[in-house]
Amino acid sequence: MIKKVHVVPHSHWDREWYFTTSRSKLYLMHNLQKVLALLSADKGYAHFVLDGQASLLDDYLAWRPEDQATIEKLVKAGKLIVGPWYTQTDQLVISGESIVRNMQYGMAISDAVGGYMPVGYVPDSFGQSAAMPQIYREFEIEDTLFWRGVSDDDVKHTEYTWRGEDGSVVNVYQIPSGYYIGGDIPENDGLSQFLKEDPFKTVWDRSTTDQVLFPNGFDQAPARENLSELVAKMNMAYDEFDLEISTFEAYINSIKAQHPQLEQVSGELLNGKMMRIHKSIFSSRPDLKKLNTEVQNYLINKLEPILSMSTSLGFDYPTEVVKEIWKLMFENAAHDSIGSCVSDTTNEDIYLRYKKAKDLAENLVELKLRELVMHMDNKADITLTAFNTASQAMSGVFETTLYVPQLDFAIEDEAGNAYPYTILSAIDQTDYVLGQGNVLDGSKAQFRPGRVYKVEIAIALADVNAFGYQQFHLNLGKVTHQPLEKSLDTCIENAFYKIQVNARNSVDILDKKLNIWYKDQAILEENGDDGDSFNYSPPRQDRVIQSTEFSPEIIVEKSDIISTLVLSYRMQVPENLSARASGENDVTLPVSLTIKLKQNTAFIDFSCSVDNRHADSHRLCVLFDTAIASKFSYADQQFGVLKRPVVREHDMALWEADQASWNEVPIAIETCQSFVSLENEARGVALVPKAVREYEIVGDAYDTIRLTLFRTYGFMGKADLLYRPGRASGESVIETPDAQLHQKMTYDFSVVYYQGSLSDYALSNQVNHYLKGLELYQYAEYLNTRLRFTQFDVEKYLPLSNSLFETTGALVLSTVKKAENRDGLILRYYNGNYQTPETIKIKVNQAVKLAELVNLKEATKQDLSVSSDCIVIPEVGHAKFISLYIEFE
Repeated sequence: MIKKVHVVPHSHWDREWYFTTSRSKLYLMHNLQKVLALLSADKGYAHFVLDGQASLLDDYLAWRPEDQATIEKLVKAGKLIVGPWYTQTDQLVISGESIVRNMQYGMAISDAVGGYMPVGYVPDSFGQSAAMPQIYREFEIEDTLFWRGVSDDDVKHTEYTWRGEDGSVVNVYQIPSGYYIGGDIPENDGLSQFLKEDPFKTVWDRSTTDQVLFPNGFDQAPARENLSELVAKMNMAYDEFDLEISTFEAYINSIKAQHPQLEQVSGELLNGKMMRIHKSIFSSRPDLKKLNTEVQNYLINKLEPILSMSTSLGFDYPTEVVKEIWKLMFENAAHDSIGSCVSDTTNEDIYLRYKKAKDLAENLVELKLRELVMHMDNKADITLTAFNTASQAMSGVFETTLYVPQLDFAIEDEAGNAYPYTILSAIDQTDYVLGQGNVLDGSKAQFRPGRVYKVEIAIALADVNAFGYQQFHLNLGKVTHQPLEKSLDTCIENAFYKIQVNARNSVDILDKKLNIWYKDQAILEENGDDGDSFNYSPPRQDRVIQSTEFSPEIIVEKSDIISTLVLSYRMQVPENLSARASGENDVTLPVSLTIKLKQNTAFIDFSCSVDNRHADSHRLCVLFDTAIASKFSYADQQFGVLKRPVVREHDMALWEADQASWNEVPIAIETCQSFVSLENEARGVALVPKAVREYEIVGDAYDTIRLTLFRTYGFMGKADLLYRPGRASGESVIETPDAQLHQKMTYDFSVVYYQGSLSDYALSNQVNHYLKGLELYQYAEYLNTRLRFTQFDVEKYLPLSNSLFETTGALVLSTVKKAENRDGLILRYYNGNYQTPETIKIKVNQAVKLAELVNLKEATKQDLSVSSDCIVIPEVGHAKFISLYIEFE
């Protein structure tokens, strides 16, 4: 039987790695010009795959717009294969919304030049998320082609089906030996030896059919100009093979035509036996991981909902600005970029993109909030408007920055109800604020205070409207100030908890709801890191040092609405790996752990500040002993909750039996989107990381959650690590001194001790609600200085409170944004409980013109009825998400 070999010309194009994007883009311009010429010549070079990422078109056409027509012609003819992604995104660290928008934008750009490849092509992603089958299916994609994450211990063949966490199934066509297997075809005399060695032997045995994939290309490679001639020579040399220049889609269709019986894998795909997945890349360059977490959360929880709120009230939605912000994030979401397994110079570029995205997003939010507030019909001199982007009413204690004329005043609503506040810090900025005023209308009388203080403030508010706003004002003639006072106590408490410093230099926490003490919480743990930018790996001679070995300085401050407990340690640690091996604790690592309790709030906030200027190649974690012996942890992935084993026993047994055949040790260092928890039938403990989102379950009974705060290292790549034996993954000659993070840093996280199961407690919804918080916006005319650009007065017609919609039920609100190609809004919800179907009801407070269930392409799936101002959603299963399109009259 003659076997068919699909030779697919391509180039895997990392936009940056050990090199910068600038270098990559210049070479892309050079190489893609040649590809276009080859495809246009029509001399046997039939196809070229542009790595599945449409950002390369953006990059190329920015400098060679004259080739637009040529590209469109070649894409429409099926010769130049583009999309469906914008960039080759990571699937584990990146949020679900980022993954969705990445493909939406990639498809849109590809469609504009002739269409996209309908394959979930991810040749080098470091593992596959269990949410991807559902995401692919909702994009009307049924096939995916990838390399990493599945080994021959999981399935016998390279073609199989993959069942996602929600139950969605896609077809997988795994690249068994990497996307570069066909890149090295020798010329002339070397070709005969190449053929004798049979380059296909590594793939035929695992193929379900007589079709095999032979991708021709590798990283940043130019097109092989004589490929058609080489294929012709190889066809003459082989009797049993028929080689043909092909495409991934043609290869997939040729397998489908034979209807092979396929095995199935399920869940997230993280097997590192045959190819590395860099399991602990989640904490590489933690300063950048922190920025990613913060900016992602801000875009989803603040920017897009506030723009949606604004457009529902008649204001414009600046689509192109939002696209620019997201594209910056997509560039950083590429697997090497978000992994930070790059050079220091490249990480500088990544930082600048985060900075620009953050700056654009925050200033756009400020402009839109100001636009809304200035139109609100309030005569007060100083207003404070609370914007709630959650789908239920919001209560709690919220922190913000204000510029106030005095430190004692009252915060009131329209009806005169008063709300307490505590000033956390204050600084006189009178000269800065009042000395630089810009006046557009000098004849207008306006309030101008004698002094202005910049204050960090905590405010207790209640029942702020769901997905809406409520305006408050400052009354300078009354006082609701609850001063923060130092205390000699060594404990703080609220209605939920009592937190007490113990004799072991840590804290015990009482869950008042269950009357259970959690002992020795928030222990800081420092140890060595012999890894590189791809992997954490413990040193062969390590020392583990805990904060309990040092007596902290304790500072307690309390008010009626907020209390803080600060533990300041001066930990003695080794300066570097050499000192660690010789048992020297020769430098001081100052670490402060601030614990914050807020009135009537079930989440405890932690902030860890560290001066890391003197220690190298180490890791700092925080430990929470739950006293819940566990075989599994629960963590949220994109759009749902996963149940993970605390030890990957099956893989570990296989590794123990044959370590030489494994590329990586199958460690159980994991990541999450917003929380990780351990629980039993009665109770649970969940950590909510706000920076690095990496954890491991440790302890003799696997009862302790260890959250990584940061780790540092000195090289892009290193060989022969304990957790990753063999060659270096990155460039071992490239030092990364910036990755030693010789600076002062702060890493935040929260903890909640809950009752019952995570589904009983609606943990996903509670965490999502807490992370959204309130956006508080102060308006006063005396702020029209360097603080705010001056604007003319506008008509005041908006009410002082408003709500667009409110949700009842357990589904989690993932996003509210403008639809891509229609005037209405997209609302996306997911089931964040575990293995329990859920429903919701959406009460709308504005007349609805149209309501539909849509897919991720935002095409209609089902019309929805609106009855008594309510939209009732069909039942949503475990880890399922739904997208709604709502158009208001």
